[in-house]
Amino acid sequence: MLPSENSSSPTSFILLGLPGLEDSQFGVAFPFCVMYIVAVVGNITILHIIRIDHALHEPMYFFLAMLAVTDLVLTSSTQPKMLAILWFHAHEIGYHACLAQLFFIHAFSSVESGVLMAMAVDRYVAICFPLRHSSILTTSVVTRLGAAVMVRGLLWVSPFCFMISRMPFCLNKVIPQSYCEHMAVLKLLCVDTRINRAYGLFVAFSVVGFDLMVISVSYAMILRAVLQLPSGEARLKAFGTCASHVCIILAFYIPALFTFLTHRFGHHVPRVVRVMFANVYLLVPPMLNPIIYGVRTKQIRDRVTQRCCRTDS
Repeated sequence: MLPSENSSSPTSFILLGLPGLEDSQFGVAFPFCVMYIVAVVGNITILHIIRIDHALHEPMYFFLAMLAVTDLVLTSSTQPKMLAILWFHAHEIGYHACLAQLFFIHAFSSVESGVLMAMAVDRYVAICFPLRHSSILTTSVVTRLGAAVMVRGLLWVSPFCFMISRMPFCLNKVIPQSYCEHMAVLKLLCVDTRINRAYGLFVAFSVVGFDLMVISVSYAMILRAVLQLPSGEARLKAFGTCASHVCIILAFYIPALFTFLTHRFGHHVPRVVRVMFANVYLLVPPMLNPIIYGVRTKQIRDRVTQRCCRTDS
């Protein structure tokens, strides 16, 4: 398809916010604001506790710190603009700001998936090779693994923005949600986007497919090792060390996969459901991650309790 005569180089886009909930957007913004505040405070607290406590300078907590940073980027790249839309009707977003938002959302979603995969590998080594954990996951190995996860996310997603920036847009500049997402922006282009869509599918399936495969194999090996433990108490303790991570995996992948599939194939799913899940996928996991680890991880829970008691006294 050739570019339309009505195509132009955009200077901005219009984000609708929550289509289908126009009459209640102001009130809906309050729970989103509360969740955003909880996500920011919780993840900053996790980072602070890990930074100041040298006993937590271990692979598991390094990956947890990476997860916290990723969650802060994901929420802060979308939620302030969303709240501005819902409360102040600030629907316009600049062209370059939209591309930057698209990049941060997809790049750091890939990073989060990679961090969850790395945490599964850490749990596998800790449970299956407890005596060799520190010699297998050395500081250099952990650093290289974290860097590889970060670089993969940045490199895999960069072509999204590059290809879009070289294509003409139609006059319609309305994005029917609260942030700039790859598929939503592609629908505004006046050219054939099959290459863009194919590359998007390749990135999604290569990243999520590989990470889920590693996570599944890791937990299959963990399950086999745990079931071979002699005592029920030891099995329960081993399962307990993995429970937090499993909860975080489910909280991230279920809404993420639902959002991805409905954007491409769920044309019969009501738009308001798709938009709400798209926002839940970027906000609820970052909010739940510090809560789940803060409650279920004894070391972090004890550090937070100690500092709170010290503040009260």
